[in-house]
Amino acid sequence: MGYRVVVVGATGNVGREMLTVLSEREFPCDEVAAVASPRSQGTTIEFGDTGKMLKCQNIENFDFSTWDIALFSAGSGPAKDYAPRAAAQGCVVIDNSSYWRMDPDVPLIVPEVNPDAIDGYKRKMIIANPNCSTAQMVVALKPLHDAATIKRVVVATYQSVSGAGKMGMDELFEQTRAVFMPSGEMREPNKFTKQIAFNVIPHIDSFLDDGSTKEEWKMVVETKKIIDPKIKVIATCVRVPVFVGHSEAIHIEFEKEISAKQAQAILRDAPGVMLVDKREDGGYVTPVECVGDGATYVSRVREDPTVENGLALWCVSDNLRKGAALNAVQIAELLGRRHLKKG
Repeated sequence: MGYRVVVVGATGNVGREMLTVLSEREFPCDEVAAVASPRSQGTTIEFGDTGKMLKCQNIENFDFSTWDIALFSAGSGPAKDYAPRAAAQGCVVIDNSSYWRMDPDVPLIVPEVNPDAIDGYKRKMIIANPNCSTAQMVVALKPLHDAATIKRVVVATYQSVSGAGKMGMDELFEQTRAVFMPSGEMREPNKFTKQIAFNVIPHIDSFLDDGSTKEEWKMVVETKKIIDPKIKVIATCVRVPVFVGHSEAIHIEFEKEISAKQAQAILRDAPGVMLVDKREDGGYVTPVECVGDGATYVSRVREDPTVENGLALWCVSDNLRKGAALNAVQIAELLGRRHLKKG
């Protein structure tokens, strides 16, 4: 006996990836529904590589009362409007937007990092999926925090355009083509604030009063909620001309002494982490190599001599997978094991 699962926002990049991951991981579904906005009603979407086609239903009149789990990837607006309705009808919501993440009554979960926090889901019947850049970082940080207690994190991200959705990917493609086509005309930026092709943009989401962006703020507050509120974090989030895969240069200061070799040994055995650190040409992972994979790859682990008990490392992951769809499905698997057992 399996679950009845709804994917909300099924026509988007992450929604489609959710359907693929459900299929690949053979999540025990008795039935899957694809739900989206009214304009996508009737659109057909393939359920992974099963060959089964799902017809999109309209979220405005969808009845969640006979469904077990709803994976939401439709943005903060629909999450605000429809997640409470689904929850009130007895369907547990796992939401990928930022809307519920900092609600004290909503668990913010990365299964390899804080699985016990899921036990608080009944307060609102909603579970939050963290920001894509936060998710991969905390997978790498948590085992190191357990070993030596992290005091401070300084992180610079190199985030792919797929984090901005299909429009972001299209804009990079069109601008790149315009550079190489003799008759190509460079279009004015639409999704991004400046040209993204052959450029980097140190600006993701809106600016806050202190000069940071909301994306940077998310990394700070979400890391504190997921791992430890005592950790100090500062982030600089940068959009780069990569289609899929986020990268991060992470500098960590610890309370206790920890060597690069010790960190490598810890990370080699850490859940969700794949250590690739050969210290030779090509002995590290780049975004192109992580696409379609669920691991958080860590490379270039080294000691930071500028601070006491410091380390630096390079972290790469598929933002559509671990940063979104895969993490959501892993939360559903954890929920099933601990609370919604079937059969």
